[in-house]
Amino acid sequence: MSRLGRSIDRLRSIGSSTLHRTPARSPSAHGPDRRRLAAVVWLVLVSQVLVYPGVPAIVDALGAPAGSNGVSGGMWFLTAEFAAFVAFAGVWGAVSDTLGRRASLVVVGALGGAAAYLTLALAPQLGIDFVTALLVRLVGGAFTIGAFSLGITMLMDLDGGHGRNMGAAGVAIGFGAALGSVVGGGLADVDPFYPIYASAGVLFLAALLAVTVTDRAGNADPNAADDRGVTAVDDPDPATADDPGFRDVLARIRSVPGLLVPFAFGFIDRLTAGFFALVGVYYFQEGAFELSAFGAGLTLALFFLPFAILQYPMGVLSDRIGRFLPVVVGSIAYGFVIIAVGLAPTYPIAAGLMVLVGVCGALVAPATMALVTDLVGVAERGAAMGLFNVFGSLGFLTGFLVGGTVTEGFDYLTAFLVVGGMEILIALALFPAVRSITGEVESAG
Repeated sequence: MSRLGRSIDRLRSIGSSTLHRTPARSPSAHGPDRRRLAAVVWLVLVSQVLVYPGVPAIVDALGAPAGSNGVSGGMWFLTAEFAAFVAFAGVWGAVSDTLGRRASLVVVGALGGAAAYLTLALAPQLGIDFVTALLVRLVGGAFTIGAFSLGITMLMDLDGGHGRNMGAAGVAIGFGAALGSVVGGGLADVDPFYPIYASAGVLFLAALLAVTVTDRAGNADPNAADDRGVTAVDDPDPATADDPGFRDVLARIRSVPGLLVPFAFGFIDRLTAGFFALVGVYYFQEGAFELSAFGAGLTLALFFLPFAILQYPMGVLSDRIGRFLPVVVGSIAYGFVIIAVGLAPTYPIAAGLMVLVGVCGALVAPATMALVTDLVGVAERGAAMGLFNVFGSLGFLTGFLVGGTVTEGFDYLTAFLVVGGMEILIALALFPAVRSITGEVESAG
């Protein structure tokens, strides 16, 4: 029997002992904390995306070696941060589950990321060369992923519906990316280091805001139901449910191989985001349309704004109709629209297609994250979301590497065809698995 089949059998076997119906709580019960946490996630994304439109100028100012100031220089600059995301996202999550706290770790992550950005901004004064700057990016990423991943996990700890809470996270991500791309592009046109200074300041604000949020990691209600009336209890064995250790948490996550399905979709969705963050910026600036950094930032915002605006309603929709249609159909549409952007003959057409990319992305993202929450219990949420972000960060890395390599080896159109085609293929390949898992979870509820 496949690992996926064993996962589904496990969900069926634990039945009423782990999944049952209870009256759904009011979605407004944790409203203030939901808004604060969404703001924390928003600020972290602003800090991250502020640098994207100015990457060509930033790597030049940091002294990237001759011949590496094009796509490849930007590729390594972005790759350094996301390599740390891959290495540390799961660690932050498992540690938070073990310690039974998250808010203080969010503060540590945000402050550490702010310090790294400030060091990078002072690189010329400190005599930091390009290779050392990449190491600073690596350290900063190790801290920043803690603030990002645990901020989302704290949203998972709230009542009101998994799709609703992940929709709030998606809104924060989308609006953070939209604001960061526009403001970052404008700042980069003035000075390449201004976006980096701004990123440091924004992460400091995120740390201050995280202090005000109630930490529910240690007392989350295992009987809290989502909008479909489904609730997941962390473990049917009371002997291990109260205080799981680090190894216990990871063991439980490994016992649900069905999680590999949303992890795979998270990987490919973030791959496309990484592709646009690198290749999209160069494509709009130096490829087809010769825009300024500000113009490229505005174009990215055409994707991020609808992605942000529609996240919350799409998350609520997935609570009501299930995860299958948003994940599978949304992914297929998403892939085709990405290819269409690379085929666009004029900028207005490309800009309009970027809006459609955002709409399709908004359909997929909250349902995918909510599917993670559907499959695990309260005590494993931090580790599960951490691993989701590991796969997502691997996706970003792959997007940078595949996009940059294919663009330099062939051309921009080939890169768009490859990345869009990967999104379509994974949706078709995992179609049966998504149907099985979502049907099993809904019937168990």
